[in-house]
Amino acid sequence: MQSRATFTTSDAQRIAYRLEGETDRPVLMLSNSIATDMSMWDGVMPPLLERFRVLRYDMRGHGASDVPAGAYSLDRLGRDALELMDALELDRVHFLGQSLGGMVAQWLGVHAPERIDRLVLAHTAAYLGPAADWEPRIQTILTATPNETAEAFLGNWFPVEMREKNDPAIEPFRKVLLETSPRGIAGALAAVRDMDLRRIITLIPRPTLVIGGKFDTVTRAKHSKEIAAAIPGAKLAVLPAVHMSNVELVAAFLAEVGVFLR
Repeated sequence: MQSRATFTTSDAQRIAYRLEGETDRPVLMLSNSIATDMSMWDGVMPPLLERFRVLRYDMRGHGASDVPAGAYSLDRLGRDALELMDALELDRVHFLGQSLGGMVAQWLGVHAPERIDRLVLAHTAAYLGPAADWEPRIQTILTATPNETAEAFLGNWFPVEMREKNDPAIEPFRKVLLETSPRGIAGALAAVRDMDLRRIITLIPRPTLVIGGKFDTVTRAKHSKEIAAAIPGAKLAVLPAVHMSNVELVAAFLAEVGVFLR
C-alpha cells in the first residue's frame, strides 16, 4: 500500500493521489466527481483491491490537490490524468470516472485511447449545456455559505430516505463538501459548462460500460443512454439509484463493474 502522495503537473499544480494494491494486478484508475475527493471511493475499495491495483486522485481544486484560480477546462483535467499516469510509468489502465470524472474518462477515450484498456462511465453526460445556464450556478457557489453548498449537493446526490435518516454513508461526503474550496468547485463547473463531447465520443474505440441512475437528477438516465448509443459497442446499465450508486447500491455497482472488467 502507498499512502497519499503528490506529483506536479506541467502547469505547476500539485495533484494528490494514492496507489494501492498488489503490483502484479491490472491498474484501475478512479476519477472523482465535482465537490468530492478520492475518499468518495472508500466504500468500494476493499472489493476492488482484491482484483486490482487501484489508483485514485483528487482532481485539481479538490481534496489535497492545488486549487488554481479561474475556469478549468476538460482538456486540462484530462491532461492531469495522463500526466499522473506518466509520472507513475503506467502505460495502460482501466479507467472508471463518475460524474465529472466520467467526462474526463470520455476525453481520455477520444484523445488517448492507447492508454486505456476499458472505460467505465458512471453517472455522467457528454453535454450539459447550454453554457448560459451554468453562470448563475457558478456565481451561487462563489457566494453561498459552505452549509448551503453542502446541502444542495447532498440533495442532488442521495435519495430523500438516506438523508432523512442521516445515513452514516453520507457524512463523509458532507465533511468533504464543507472543506472544499468554492473556487475549486466553480473552476470545475466551468469545465462542465464548456464541454460538448456529443460528436467526438463516437470515436472512442475502447470497450465501454455506461452506468446511469434511474432517479438521477444531475446526469439523468437519458444522458447515460445517449452516451451508450453514441459509443460503438458500449454496454448500458441503469441502476435504481440517484447520483451515487457506488454508495447507494454498492453491491449492484460493483457487480456491473466487476463483470465488465473481468
